[in-house]
Amino acid sequence: MSGGQAVYSDPGAEFGAEPAAMAVEDALLGGRVRLVQPAQGYRAAIDPVLLAAATHGGHGVRVLDVGTGTGAAALCLAARDPGVRVVALEKHREIGAYASHNVELNGLQGRVLPVIGDLLRPPPMLAPGSFDRVMMNPPYLKADAATAPPGAWKAAANVEGEARLAEWIAFAAAMLKTRGILTLVHRADRIDEILALLHGRFGGVTLFPLWPKAGEAAKRVLLSAHRNAKGPAKLAAGLTLHAPDGRYTQEAEAVLRDGAALVL
Repeated sequence: MSGGQAVYSDPGAEFGAEPAAMAVEDALLGGRVRLVQPAQGYRAAIDPVLLAAATHGGHGVRVLDVGTGTGAAALCLAARDPGVRVVALEKHREIGAYASHNVELNGLQGRVLPVIGDLLRPPPMLAPGSFDRVMMNPPYLKADAATAPPGAWKAAANVEGEARLAEWIAFAAAMLKTRGILTLVHRADRIDEILALLHGRFGGVTLFPLWPKAGEAAKRVLLSAHRNAKGPAKLAAGLTLHAPDGRYTQEAEAVLRDGAALVL
């Protein structure tokens, strides 16, 4: 893998933003990652940081980040694990332009490669069975059960489009090597649907709840699953995000600020 320039398979712009125009710069992992995002509309929060922390790599490991957006998860993973190589797939050209800009901003050319393409019609460069890991943060809301928020960018990030959750998981299965690992973050109330979609393709599933505060029900979960593997599912202890005073717990700070890994 070489270069940080986005590879555009579709030159048609669907959004009007340009990199760093009407944008703000956020800092992730205690400033180790700089992330330029649009000042208005959808902006990455903590979910991609947690997703990257749950995706383990190593020297020469190839990771596909599906629906990378501005590149937050891909950049956090590359910053935390210098051995991995990440392909960051984004459907929308103008959103992917932010990812390309951020790769250069962080000096990660050659380690993170933004690619423009649709998971329903993947670019030829994405060969099936060629990735050790796939990570993804799909839209949380079903297309037929939610009203899209205002703004095309925010709507694309939050509500399923042409590709539903079933297509996201099928795409991950196609891209992974045998025994490759899928990591995703999603809403806790869609766990039953996710597990049903994994059946027959993945095994060794681990559910990792993200507790808002101690004693509160989890609204989101991290999940890992092994391609073509067998083995029982397990429920991990998870991570409590906030202390009673609303601040992040020490454990959450270690992940979000210090770059600690999450073991699923």
